Amino acid sequence: MPSADPAHPPTPTRVRSAEQNLEPAHADCAIPADTGIVVGVHGSVVDLRFPGSLPSLFGRLDPLEGPAVPLEVHGHLDPRTVRAVALAPTRGMWRGQRVRDSGRPLEMPVGPELLGRAVDLLGRPVDGLGPVGARQSRPLRCAAPPLTRRTASRGFLETGIKAIDLLAPLERGGKAGLFGGAGVGKTVLVMELIHNVATMHGGVSLFCGIGERCREAEELLRSLRDSGILARTALVLGQMNEPPGARFRIGLSALTLAEAFRDAGHEDVLLLIDNIFRFVQAGTEVAGVMGRIPSQMGYQSTLASDLAELQERIASTSWGSITSVQAVYVPADDFTDPAAIHIFGHLSSSLVLSRKKAAQGLYPAVDPLQSGSSRLCAEGVGLRHERVAREVRRTLAAYEDLKDLIAMLGLEELSREDRTTVHRARRLERFLTQPFFGTEAFTGRAGRKVPREQTLDGFEAILRGEADELPEGALSMIGPLEEARP
Repeated sequence: MPSADPAHPPTPTRVRSAEQNLEPAHADCAIPADTGIVVGVHGSVVDLRFPGSLPSLFGRLDPLEGPAVPLEVHGHLDPRTVRAVALAPTRGMWRGQRVRDSGRPLEMPVGPELLGRAVDLLGRPVDGLGPVGARQSRPLRCAAPPLTRRTASRGFLETGIKAIDLLAPLERGGKAGLFGGAGVGKTVLVMELIHNVATMHGGVSLFCGIGERCREAEELLRSLRDSGILARTALVLGQMNEPPGARFRIGLSALTLAEAFRDAGHEDVLLLIDNIFRFVQAGTEVAGVMGRIPSQMGYQSTLASDLAELQERIASTSWGSITSVQAVYVPADDFTDPAAIHIFGHLSSSLVLSRKKAAQGLYPAVDPLQSGSSRLCAEGVGLRHERVAREVRRTLAAYEDLKDLIAMLGLEELSREDRTTVHRARRLERFLTQPFFGTEAFTGRAGRKVPREQTLDGFEAILRGEADELPEGALSMIGPLEEARP
């Protein structure tokens, strides 16, 4: 064995990278210009090298062999390499696998064939009922309607839910948010809105599930089927067990379908999103796996633009409208969270669900002092509605101010006027509750829909003192006020 010579050290062996090791294997075969080679798989991120021109950003790539994992291009690393995000689990992919550039963006099948069906972000059925059979498709990413094609408010959207219609009326063609932490009833309220609006107004309902539980999607599908409104409803689902790339695009898929019903079918569409916070969360995960620098509290630096890209496409045109109701999970009940703040800026109505109300058994657990709507004005809902809502809020706010005094001194130490305010406020709180159709099997109470005029009549009667002799419990979980009277 020769001894080492310090004056003449051995020549170091050159280590070849993974990309260089791929060259000899494919040097003898001609690779088509639209075909790339996988050079790295890192969880949901796939790096690919193309011999010709690079695929366009946000273009779709499809493997020519192995598992059929659709990919979306999210970055150009160098003149020959792109970085893509997988829309399905990457298990089974390998370095050297061939992938073809489709030359097209991600697309969603559209048309009436999707009514009554549950599909994923690419329109593939997840309900076990066979192919959808749609004859048309649209790209997921497109521009929002220009201002010249948009129309102003198309009126008031009645829901039959007293707390919403009185305190935070929905605008037809507007965007409403259901804000609350975990377990305060956001999903139940969304399911009730689908039932009530579909039976009262017709039109088309779309449910978009972003990062939610498979159990909730199954329960919703069964509830819609049992109530007979599934034929006018479509479900687009990206559940929590799917990769972040799929959850990040499922909102655009549902919106693309809604735009098709609005523009081609001239329909008034109700788009319910549960949960828009999971869309933000999926964007944060995609930014993390792409190696982008995070922003405040770990969110992606493109948080505002990602939300704007989705929200600005929810609009009304001369052909139809899209009314959106979005459940918003609030982390740790912190309404100063950047995601909640950015979502607030896009809404015309906001319903804040209170954990304190839920703990008291007051459902829906709507906080009447924090909820509101830009439509709650004399021009939007009428002078009578605006006056009743303002008086209800004033009474409830006065009761809130008196709670500390009652806890220290007792109710008997209040003035007669304050005692009257407390008695009526407690009856108003209970009259804001309502049994839902979606919870009949759990509560044993039949669901109620209350027309707006009956809602206003009931609250006016309580404010005038006509329910002072009724026990508080008689006003809880009823429809119109007549149900509480003997």
